[in-house]
Amino acid sequence: MFNGFSEQTIDFLWGIRLNNEKSWFESHKEEYKRVLEQPMKALASEVYKAFNEKYPELGLFCYLSRIYRDARRLFGRGPYKDCLWFTLARGEDRLEKPSFWFEIMPATWTYGLGYYSAKPITMLKHRRRIDNNPKPMEKLARALNHQTEFVLEGEDYKRPKGDPGELLYDWYNKKTFSLIHEEKVGPAIYSPDLVQRLLDGFSFLVPYYEYFSSLDSDPDPDM
Repeated sequence: MFNGFSEQTIDFLWGIRLNNEKSWFESHKEEYKRVLEQPMKALASEVYKAFNEKYPELGLFCYLSRIYRDARRLFGRGPYKDCLWFTLARGEDRLEKPSFWFEIMPATWTYGLGYYSAKPITMLKHRRRIDNNPKPMEKLARALNHQTEFVLEGEDYKRPKGDPGELLYDWYNKKTFSLIHEEKVGPAIYSPDLVQRLLDGFSFLVPYYEYFSSLDSDPDPDM
């Protein structure tokens, strides 16, 4: 059962950020398991079980990140991550598919829906849908504008791809996107109520997941 993270969780995350080396981690490994890995597993399990029961048709799986960085991609950084996350996503090529996520870091936590790296063809199909029938995306954009939990983020093309009007301009000109909530570390993550918070947020995001997931079935547009 998820009972909330603790101040010790955050202390550990700051510790690994400031002491990112094997000797420090090995001497704090049991602390890592107790204050970070175990509550994260409990949170992921509870959220996934309830969300999957509510939306079984999405066919999602739960993936929990590892604290260890890929040794091939250190790029001068230490061997450990100073954050931990879980994602709810379909199995194959999930880095190029929309995914729900939750992530905890030393100073902030985030959750939402988005791509790690959307394929250019995916975003091209998205633009062609807007060109052909903007109403479904307009409905989603208005729903986002009428709430305060999530905001649209993502890298824009250096040269805009077009101007479908003020409502859809940002959506149209993203290379990739996330609908994200970011919050400073505080009471929300120390409470078991975090489970319901994530479930409510993910439920709001389901129509966006369905819209972007369905782009794969659109025919390849003319370039």
